[in-house]
Amino acid sequence: MPTLPLSGIQVVEFTHVVMGPLVGKVLQDLGAEVLHVEPPGGDPTRRMKGFGRGFFTFYNHGKKTEEVDLKSQDGQTRIQEVLAKADVVVENYGPGVMDKLGLGAAALREHYPSLVYCSLKGFMPGPNENRIAVDEVVQMMGGLAYMTGKPGEPMRAGTSALDITGGLFGVIGILTALFERKSTGQGKIVRASLFESSAFLMGQFMAGLPLDNASSIKPMPAREQIWAIYQLFQTVDDKQVFIGVISDKHWVSLCLAFGWHDLLKDERWLTGHGRLAGQVELVEEIKKRISNLSYVEVIQSCLRENVPYGEVNSPLDLLHDEHLNSGYLEEVIDLNGKIVRIPKTPIKLEE
Repeated sequence: MPTLPLSGIQVVEFTHVVMGPLVGKVLQDLGAEVLHVEPPGGDPTRRMKGFGRGFFTFYNHGKKTEEVDLKSQDGQTRIQEVLAKADVVVENYGPGVMDKLGLGAAALREHYPSLVYCSLKGFMPGPNENRIAVDEVVQMMGGLAYMTGKPGEPMRAGTSALDITGGLFGVIGILTALFERKSTGQGKIVRASLFESSAFLMGQFMAGLPLDNASSIKPMPAREQIWAIYQLFQTVDDKQVFIGVISDKHWVSLCLAFGWHDLLKDERWLTGHGRLAGQVELVEEIKKRISNLSYVEVIQSCLRENVPYGEVNSPLDLLHDEHLNSGYLEEVIDLNGKIVRIPKTPIKLEE
């Protein structure tokens, strides 16, 4: 088996829940050795219920773990032994917590100048830096919930979107700092956050506001359409398929896929502008036609003619997905000793 790029890199993480552990998970999957430091009694994430019951298994499987009382002298001694060999520290505790424990970025960089220290918080330095934040709070603050829900009904995304995005920005920062360290020998303090990550996700919408001189932008469920056919369609067997026609080539493919030669010959629908101008009439006609077809007929027809389409899957469906099962899932042991399957980190490094 080939050596992974981060083999030999030692990571120590003082993390919990999602954002911090995700950073260690990705670094580990790239070859680093990760120690997950837990408080006495264990990481509280281990005891989460409801939709959080799989958090610890997914983000921490395969890591070394050790319970350490960071408030005790013995605990501090043990941690200094670990830090002396570390290349990277990751932490996502509340503002000021690591400083109070004597393990803040400034203190550790003074003793270990080659250390890369990644601090993950709700906000970057600035007016809000000391505010406590969690993913859903910042989805509300950072525009993501506004863009996801219907007008007047902001809604969180269906996953820990900002924890994951912010954590990935942390990984990028760490990799950059490790690359720079090869030439300078010096580490860096890497900061990533929830709020700024949410703002980054909103950048594509923010960039359009001055151009249109708009005072606001509509949420995605009520958005101004760019393409006439870009939505869910119901099949005769009460299943849904998303079809997205974003070019004239796709329009031709869609008509050929279902034998809609009459629509293909209709000059009103030859261009994207024409289809958008008559969107209501066109979409109603397509809905009627697809409603008489089975789910299998629709997806097989779209696949045959390379029409962009998507099945509506749940996490349970993903466990049985043919593509994911071709090598992109792995089996791990959960906290109850049961075998579960989870997605691998979606990066492939090839010769």
